[in-house]
Amino acid sequence: MMIELTAADGHRLECWMVDAKSARKGGIVILQEIFGVTDQLKDVADRYAALGYDVAIPALFDRHQKGAVIPFDEAPRGRSLMLSSSLDQTMIDVDAAVEALKSSGRVAIIGYCWGGGLAIRAAQVLDIACAVSFYGTRLDAYQIAPLKAPVQGHWGSEDAHVPPEMLNAARTFFPDMEVHTYAGADHAFANEHRPAAYLEEAAKLAHARAAAFIAAHV
Repeated sequence: MMIELTAADGHRLECWMVDAKSARKGGIVILQEIFGVTDQLKDVADRYAALGYDVAIPALFDRHQKGAVIPFDEAPRGRSLMLSSSLDQTMIDVDAAVEALKSSGRVAIIGYCWGGGLAIRAAQVLDIACAVSFYGTRLDAYQIAPLKAPVQGHWGSEDAHVPPEMLNAARTFFPDMEVHTYAGADHAFANEHRPAAYLEEAAKLAHARAAAFIAAHV
């Protein structure tokens, strides 16, 4: 269901919440791509709720456009909203979702694309158990502080948004980050709603690794 959260600076934002469907283990905050709180991310929330996690997906575009959900074929619109977003304000909104789940136990973060980079930033500045980055972008923007929480990352070998030199630089800056790469996988390889990019074998393996990583830290 969609609820409303109040961030530390008073901003009110929507947040999609799903209760754990089995014995509760903790909480997971899912951070969006540049497309908003999509049906695909709601499916991901259901996946992790089935594993025993309360899940929250904060609407990180609400400071600019309430309820923005961008079609996958209109990426420039989403990119414009992303570029208009303040990293500090976005982290305040992410933290509001983390705090909303604290009663569930320890909280992990999973991010995709833009949200995958934000997951790394969250591991630097927020009180979380761990973070998982699925094809996180703009990695150089986050090479500004050490990690305070464990991070696991998943990238495709054919991801033009994260060329090898960018990923290698991130691995050097974050030597403790657990990195998995997937041969033949492109950006968004775990998004089953984007058939041109989706790679089922890689997606299943990445989610299995993510679930094990989160279980070990939450």
